Amino acid sequence: MNPRERRAARHQLPPPEADAKPRRRKVPITVEQVVDTALGVIAAEGYESLTMRRLAAALDTGPASLYAHVVNKADLDELLIARLCAGIRLPDPDPAAWREQIRSVCADLRDQFLKYPGVSRAALAMVPTDLETVRVSEGMLAILLAGGVAPRAAGWAIDAMLLYVAAYCLEISVMEQRRVDDDAAWVVDPDELRRRLAALPVATFPHTARYAAELTSGAGHDRFDFTLGLLVDGVASR
Repeated sequence: MNPRERRAARHQLPPPEADAKPRRRKVPITVEQVVDTALGVIAAEGYESLTMRRLAAALDTGPASLYAHVVNKADLDELLIARLCAGIRLPDPDPAAWREQIRSVCADLRDQFLKYPGVSRAALAMVPTDLETVRVSEGMLAILLAGGVAPRAAGWAIDAMLLYVAAYCLEISVMEQRRVDDDAAWVVDPDELRRRLAALPVATFPHTARYAAELTSGAGHDRFDFTLGLLVDGVASR
């Protein structure tokens, strides 16, 4: 769908939904306000709480009125990811520093996702068509090409990197949610997890018990940096 078709689709109203308490809003809603409010709901309650009905309530309007601005939930997801991508700074490709540059872009996207718990779920299986989203992909492609990576390998690597960033952020949001559940607190406590692994029967789990400290090591984004480094080194070797 080209930009003109997308714009036309976004402003097509579907059949109105039944609303028990129709609301009238004196100030017109804008697409920017829809996105701002949606991000506010996610920041406060998590992405799983974001529904069209919840968003309409936050905007003090009825769900049907939102369809004047977004086609559906998938369209809203694309707008959310595009807004976060708009905050990514893309460096001028440097053949001598392309590895550091591509890691920096991925880290910036990671930080954007982590501001809004679970929002990276919206990026999964999403075909990038919004110009801001494509801008990030274009910038990453330029960096990899400057580093001498073949076009197809660069394209596939970008797909893998974005998938990893989204999955990494989603896992963090799930683990953070588990912190509120006392029964699952040990899952996000490295010391407790290390003790549990070290206490496993050595005869059955000799390696896990022996290397429990190594298996549970790492702080902050150490594992993110490690895995991203593997991806970058792998594509460089090709």
